[in-house]
Formats: sequence, structure tokens, C-alpha cells
Amino acid sequence: MPVAQRGYPDGSGPSLLYAVKQVELAVRRHLDDLLRPSGVTTVQYTALTVLERCPGLSSAELARASFVTAQSMADVVSALEVAGLVARQRDDANRRRLVLDLTPAGKDLLARLAPAVVQLERLMVSGLDDAEVQQLGRGLASCRAALGRDE
Repeated sequence: MPVAQRGYPDGSGPSLLYAVKQVELAVRRHLDDLLRPSGVTTVQYTALTVLERCPGLSSAELARASFVTAQSMADVVSALEVAGLVARQRDDANRRRLVLDLTPAGKDLLARLAPAVVQLERLMVSGLDDAEVQQLGRGLASCRAALGRDE
């Protein structure tokens, strides 16, 4: 039996893990293509969107929320700083702690990319009706919670 069919007990289709990975890879390919003209990578874009939702994170916190290692995030943050998209500053509550925030240029970039990203998400769910989209969102959130991901 082919690897892609081992997940369902009756062998009729791919396992859910395999299907989720296929969707992730397809989204990544489309996002890479969408972001390429902006000069921002998908990992950098993810970090920017996390900072948009949660400003004032440390680099380590941003790494966890962006699903990369702290070491990888150090390189991402450096590139984003050089590009003028994020800025580090001392945390007012703990002067030893450095936190990250979007710069006006970072906010502007996300605003310019937002329509295309929304269109990509609409394409992804174009075969689903509104109720199915809602159910998919709830199902993915439940899967994430079951795997112990709190971010």
C-alpha cells in the first residue's frame, strides 16, 4: 500500500497528518511566491504578523510563537532590523530585557501584503462553505490544543 494511503483504516486516503503537511507545503509555496517581490521570506513574514498581534515580545518569545528556534530567530530579527521593519528597545518593566516592535515601515509592509494574503486564504478554503470554514478553524484549534501548543 502506498505511504499516502496508510492513514485511513480502509486505505481510502492519506492520513490526516499527511494531509495537513500537504496543505502546509502548498500554503508555504504560495506564500513564498506572494512574498518574493517584497523581499521578505515566509519566516520573516510570520514573525512580523506575530509582532503585529503581540507587540513587545522578546526574541525568544517571538521564536516560540513563530515556530522556529531562538537561534534561527536571531538571524530573522537581524535581517528585519536591517530592513527597518522591526526595532528593539528596552522593556520599560525590565530594563535588562529587549523587546521587539514593528516600525512604521513594518506596519506599512503588512498592510500592503494583507489583501493578497487574504486572497490566498480565500483560495485555500474556496471549496468549503461558511459553516465548513468555521468548523475547520475550530477543528484545527482543537488539534493544536491537543498537541499542547499554547501560543
